Amino acid sequence: QVQLVESGGGLVQAGGSLRLSCAASGRSFSNYVLGWFRQTPGKEREFAARISWSGKITYYADSVKGRFTISRDNAKNTVYLQMNSLKPEDTAVYYCAARTGSVYSVSAYDYWGQGAQVTVSS
Repeated sequence: QVQLVESGGGLVQAGGSLRLSCAASGRSFSNYVLGWFRQTPGKEREFAARISWSGKITYYADSVKGRFTISRDNAKNTVYLQMNSLKPEDTAVYYCAARTGSVYSVSAYDYWGQGAQVTVSS
């Protein structure tokens, strides 16, 4: 079992930055692929970024590529999402998630956090 708790959301002006953190508890954190997703009302949850267990391999959605950076600190059982050059369309609830398997595959995630609201004003 893995429990995930996000923090760091809030209100920011367009062009600004925020860093989300996701602290994990449970066993074998370093064995999990970690991802960030986001969801706005009335829309499906969408993928934003994911990172391999080692932290060396990352993937991004086209909508955030070049602006967002995912990273992890296995010693602290924490994954981060640095968000720069934020746009109003980035407004969403952001969720971190964990799963086993290869970072190269597109697989369902096993564990989810409760979400953190990010609001970008124009």
